[in-house]
Amino acid sequence: MASFVIVSLILWNTYTFFQIFKNEERLKMEVWANAQKSLINANETTDVDLPLQIFNNNTTIPLILMENNTIRSTANIDEKIVNDKKLIQQYLNQLKKENDPIVTEYLPGKFQYLYYGNSSLINKLKYYPIALLLIIFLFGALVYNFYRSTKMATQNKLWAGMAKETAHQIGTPLSSLIGWLEIMKADNVDETTVTEIEKDINRLQTITDRFSKIGSEPILEEKNIIEETEQSFDYLKSRFSHQVEFSFKSPKKPVMIALNPTLHSWTIENLVKNAIDAMKGKGKLSVVIEDEPHLLKIRVSDTGKGIPKNQFKKIFEPGFTTKKRGWGLGLSLTKRIVEDYHKGKIKVLHSEIDKGTTIQITFKKK
Repeated sequence: MASFVIVSLILWNTYTFFQIFKNEERLKMEVWANAQKSLINANETTDVDLPLQIFNNNTTIPLILMENNTIRSTANIDEKIVNDKKLIQQYLNQLKKENDPIVTEYLPGKFQYLYYGNSSLINKLKYYPIALLLIIFLFGALVYNFYRSTKMATQNKLWAGMAKETAHQIGTPLSSLIGWLEIMKADNVDETTVTEIEKDINRLQTITDRFSKIGSEPILEEKNIIEETEQSFDYLKSRFSHQVEFSFKSPKKPVMIALNPTLHSWTIENLVKNAIDAMKGKGKLSVVIEDEPHLLKIRVSDTGKGIPKNQFKKIFEPGFTTKKRGWGLGLSLTKRIVEDYHKGKIKVLHSEIDKGTTIQITFKKK
């Protein structure tokens, strides 16, 4: 509020100064017009030094003196404009808009019209409020961005700390589960049961590893991205309802990309789970990998409810969610993993309401 009052006072003072200077310039032009009248009516005994001095002292205010629609004299106007009939007429029209003319009757029934413009000082003062508002706006934007960046940095530290603490807390019961698994193996428990439990324990270890990596710079390795993607896809496929029709299509040859396997698995898991949620657990879900000369593209498509076009970018923002229960962090983390850690791109490639959505990830190849 105080800032608004200060800015308002500055703008009001500027406007006041502008009007004062404008009135002073009009008085100068009235003196100039009277000096012109004196010079016209001068005789041999008249002292013309003062009128000439008044003319010479005007070095900033542009003017055109008219009589009977004919230009009698000009001052402080570029010669190129003065010597061009079209340009001088345009300039005259501009002066008419800036100030009312000063009319002088130098002889009975004979009038001269003095058209004048604003001096460079007035013009600068006229644009000063705009410049001031622009500076204030830029300063406000700078303060806002600094505050927003600081807030986001604090939030990132908080989330990173919570994630690492979660990984630490999961680690204790996980160690115990690994021990129980070894006991089950020693007691010759059904092999299929042991294998499935082992897969879930490995999955928990992967999740723990993911959370421990948040806030740290991940190590990238040259990996076959097709194999890494298919492994994550197959695991999720075996854990979801048969009402979801899964399909996976990719090139047969390996494609090596610098990536972090744990985080890439998280990316695929987030996209697949979001797709299944969008279909409410029933529909068709496909993952297609395309190998191009310089790019590798992964497309995850579903037959779900679709996304409005105005939300194509919003879905990747932290906290944005359409679910009744959700933190809105899944796709935000996915975007960070793809773009910040793997230097790729992720976007909604296509979506239609009640028909489905396709999200595409693009990685650059070496």
